[in-house]
Amino acid sequence: PISGRIVQKVHPRTVSLVGSLIVAAGWILSGYATGMTWLYLTYGVLAGTGVGIVYGIPIAVVTRWFPDMKGLAVGLTVLGFGVSALVMAPLAQALIETKGILNTFFILGIAFLVALVLTSLILQFPRAGWRPEGWQGAAAAASERNYTPAEMLSTSSCLGLWLCFVIGSLSGLMAIGISSTVGQEIIRLKPATAAGLVSFFALFNGGGRPLFGWLTDAIGHSKAAALSLFMIVLASGGMLLAHEGSLVLYAACFAAFWMGLGSWLAIAPTAVATYFGTKNYPTNYGIVFSAYGIGAILGALSAGFVRDIFGSYLRVFHVSGSLATVGVIIALTLMKPPKTA
Repeated sequence: PISGRIVQKVHPRTVSLVGSLIVAAGWILSGYATGMTWLYLTYGVLAGTGVGIVYGIPIAVVTRWFPDMKGLAVGLTVLGFGVSALVMAPLAQALIETKGILNTFFILGIAFLVALVLTSLILQFPRAGWRPEGWQGAAAAASERNYTPAEMLSTSSCLGLWLCFVIGSLSGLMAIGISSTVGQEIIRLKPATAAGLVSFFALFNGGGRPLFGWLTDAIGHSKAAALSLFMIVLASGGMLLAHEGSLVLYAACFAAFWMGLGSWLAIAPTAVATYFGTKNYPTNYGIVFSAYGIGAILGALSAGFVRDIFGSYLRVFHVSGSLATVGVIIALTLMKPPKTA
């Protein structure tokens, strides 16, 4: 929310450049770490703060440039965030093996500095009132209401969106965090096979973003959200039937979990821009995005907690399925466009 408020007053290029410098500084300084405290401060706090500043800016920019296809534009934008691990993981591993961990931090920090600064230079909002030529929705967009953060928070639409985002993130991250472990403990896969499947699942996480972005444009945010959450319900039910050797069932269910999580990184920002306008979008989405943080914390803790109590990860899927069922109901009732006077 803080960086979002700044973006509304300062050019997005400037804010992105500042965030990029902070990210790069965090990585570069991590290369000089002498202990975990240093890494917590540089990699955790400093680089993490930079990522928090930079992450939402491209999304805010594309929602203004592509009002006729917000969902697809946002989905394609956040696809980059989703597939980055496919590039960075093997690259980082190769650098660690040849250069060492600390040198890897430094080298990647320099690389991020160059890449982020160059890409930040092209970021800008269109002029006020700009609309795509020939766009039939231009008249409606011109009269759209732009909600302030306080006005947005007072609507049931915001509550419904936020709750669905929490549930989608929580249930998705709860399952994603145990993808490899479940494959080994329940399906009895070899560690190498389970690890390889995680990379396969990541493709669905990335692909779910433009797919569900397109779906929000095609069928609306409420229905797209309900479809995403219903997918989690089906995946949870499928895993309750899994046993040793159920490789195909396991792969299908976890592909759905990963896609369901990725879908929310397209559904939520698009819904905020469509429901509450683009003028205050950076701040408004920053507020709604808090749902992802809460879902991440609860999801990471819940899976281990459930296993400790019941002795099996299978019980996790009772929780994820139940939560997602509630989410479907909320999506179809509360998560509707706000009523305008």
